[in-house]
Amino acid sequence: MIQAKVEIFPLAQVFRISRGARTQAEVVSVEINRNHFTGHGECVPYARYNETLGSVIQQIESLPADIDRKTLQTKLPAGAARNAVDCALWDLESKMLNQPIWQLAGMQMPKKALTAFTLSLDEPENMLKQAKYNSNRPLLKIKLGTPNDMPRLEAVRLGAPNSEIIVDANEGWNAETYTKLAPDLVRLGVKLVEQPLPANQDDALIGLPRPLPICADESCHDRSSLRQLVGKYDYVNIKLDKTGGLTEALLLKNKALEDGFKIMVGCMVGSSLAMAPATLIAQNATFVDLDGPLLLSQDRHHGLLYEESWVYPPVRELWG
Repeated sequence: MIQAKVEIFPLAQVFRISRGARTQAEVVSVEINRNHFTGHGECVPYARYNETLGSVIQQIESLPADIDRKTLQTKLPAGAARNAVDCALWDLESKMLNQPIWQLAGMQMPKKALTAFTLSLDEPENMLKQAKYNSNRPLLKIKLGTPNDMPRLEAVRLGAPNSEIIVDANEGWNAETYTKLAPDLVRLGVKLVEQPLPANQDDALIGLPRPLPICADESCHDRSSLRQLVGKYDYVNIKLDKTGGLTEALLLKNKALEDGFKIMVGCMVGSSLAMAPATLIAQNATFVDLDGPLLLSQDRHHGLLYEESWVYPPVRELWG
């Protein structure tokens, strides 16, 4: 039996990106019950991809109760609904076989990973305060993509002079804006810029000067995306809500590396249950951004352990 429900997790503070603000994380959690075992998964529907809580639950409820991971890949498209079910099936298989998922996936035992911490988009003086408060973190991520980006970035660099910075423009720039800003990004020590241009306009990246690496986020969903990214991007940001689960995320990571891309692992704003499968993809990734639970005022029971900026693999009581 497959059960899906909406759960709400209040955020510790308002979280803003260029597309809007939120005060809570709204997720869809899935339980799959078979033979007295229960597998768990979570996804975060994203309006950018025309997903809603209702549409995702409808997709999940359309599946047969005996669905398996292989069949699932053909029944639902890459996206949030497939992600929650796929991860729940991995968890179910792990419990039924009494074997950790990393072994089922043919991986080495996962280790802790250094994660970025995301600063919410705000006025420069408030971002300065955020940066100072988090200046002990080795890696900060900044949401930009507005007409007033440089004062915000200058404020963060002032507040956290020793932190590495990655920037996420959330498709908020055009080629002219990015070209103009790139030298200042380099001057301020930015290590990576995510999705500077809208996904449907990123052909403009071909041939542009490349003073710092560019990462595909909204332009990269699953393996079928990769052929369109060559010559535009240096990294791909793998998010399970885009790939449609751990199964495709593992395949995407391997194929991206074969094709010469470097790996970033990201997340939507969700609980530790959503992050847990991504900790497997995070192994040996160059950049990891799995800070979703750090933005919540309260996480799930048996949530991921965060030690300063290190995130540890999940305990089996949570997932896997």
